[in-house]
Amino acid sequence: MGSKNKLKRFKENETFQNVIQPKREEVLNGHFPLKGQWSEHFGNKNPIVLELGCGKGEYTVGLAKLNPTKNYIGIDIKGARFWRGAKTALEKGLENVAFLRSQIELIDALFGEGEVDELWITFPDPQIKYKRTKHRMTNRHFLDKYKTILRPGGPINLKTDSEFMHGYTLGLLHGLDLEIVYANHDVYKNEGSPREVLNIQTFYEQQYLEQGKPITYIQFKVH
Repeated sequence: MGSKNKLKRFKENETFQNVIQPKREEVLNGHFPLKGQWSEHFGNKNPIVLELGCGKGEYTVGLAKLNPTKNYIGIDIKGARFWRGAKTALEKGLENVAFLRSQIELIDALFGEGEVDELWITFPDPQIKYKRTKHRMTNRHFLDKYKTILRPGGPINLKTDSEFMHGYTLGLLHGLDLEIVYANHDVYKNEGSPREVLNIQTFYEQQYLEQGKPITYIQFKVH
């Protein structure tokens, strides 16, 4: 994507009512006004579901279409990417969608304790190299942050094409004695996955399937 196109998208994001872009200092200083007050942004008390590292926002929008009685927030630091999802949501009149431009590691400063009903992590970078493990989105550090913002019993969903990420997460969950609700190492060959897993496919997921990669899924709880 050219720099002019990125700049245009950044400018357009600023006009979108469904895009929130707090300054890092504001979040770190505890001055982010929506923390604990996200229901006011949506104008209702419906459950709040997050997609972490939402990319182009395809999954966030897809989930919002499937479940109109839940509010969905896609989070990513790259606003030029989720511009597409934000624009689509506005064009389709989806009022239960928002996009938040921020780093995932700040998540416990963006949401109040127990404010979030459910989390989705879709096709994250598996960060295979040892030096990158601190960025792996199901490591213990991140799980502790998720536990803070999730309601007791709130599920976390991991959908990935990475067998490494799937195996790493299962091993960690077993080691921490956390509840694994459901696990499937090939969702399109083995029955039983929920419709949110089977009925939404991102552009990249379609590419993975064309390459013959199995798509894996885990639902687990940290409380």
